[in-house]
Amino acid sequence: MKTSLPRMARIADLVDEGPKVRTLVLDLQLEADPGQFVMAWLPGLDEKPFSLVRANPVTLTVARAGPFSSAIQTLGTGEQLWLRGPLGQPFTLPPVEPSGTRSPLLLVGGGYGVAPLHFLAECARTSGWAASMVIGARTAADVIFADRFQALGVPVAIATDDGSMGQQGVATAAAERLLDEAAHGAIYACGPEPMLEAVERLARKWRMPAQLSYERYMRCGFGVCGSCAREGWLVCSDGPVRHVRA
Repeated sequence: MKTSLPRMARIADLVDEGPKVRTLVLDLQLEADPGQFVMAWLPGLDEKPFSLVRANPVTLTVARAGPFSSAIQTLGTGEQLWLRGPLGQPFTLPPVEPSGTRSPLLLVGGGYGVAPLHFLAECARTSGWAASMVIGARTAADVIFADRFQALGVPVAIATDDGSMGQQGVATAAAERLLDEAAHGAIYACGPEPMLEAVERLARKWRMPAQLSYERYMRCGFGVCGSCAREGWLVCSDGPVRHVRA
C-alpha cells in the first residue's frame, strides 16, 4: 500500500482550455508514469483525484463540475494547492517485437479523459512509438488538447455528438475506422465507462491488447475506504488502468 503526506505546491502558470476547463502548471516535480493520479487538497474544503497531464512539472487539467473544481479554478498564479501522490497503477508501453518493430498505438479519449493520454503520448513519442489519437466530445466547445497531440506528431481524429467538429458520432466509431485503415499494436483509452466498454469490445474484435483507465469517485486514493470499488477491484489501487488481453 503506497501512501504519502500532502505536499504544498504553488501555481506557476494557468492555461484556459475552454469555457469550463483550465490547466494548472505547478512548481512541483514528481516521479510518476502516465495514467497515475494525485489527490488535490484545499484545506477546509475537500480533496479530489486528478489525472496527471505531466509530472515534470506537475500539470493538472480541471473541468468545472462542482464546488471543489470551481474553487480550484479560482486560484491564481502563486496560490497554493496541496497534493498527495502519485497514486495508482499506470499505463505501460507494449514490449518491442523481436524484430525491433514498434507497431503504432491507438489512443482513444472521451471528454476530459484525454488528459492522461497526453502524458502517455509524450512518453510514447520519446520512446520511439508512433501513435494516433481519437478525441470524442459532445460538441466542438468540449474538444481539448487536439493541438497538443498534433504538436507531438500524433495525428488526431475528432468525433463530436452533434457533428460541430470532426465527424459526427462516437469516438469508438472513429477508432474503428482508423483500425480499418492501418494496423495498430495496442489500444489505450480513458473516458466514460460506456466508452471504455465499447473500446474493450473493439479490442477483442481486433484481437488487440488494451489498457483502459477508469474514473471513479475516490476518498482515500490508496485502497482503504472502498468508495471506488468496481466489480471486485478498487479503481484507486488496482487501477485506474485495467489491462485487457487480446
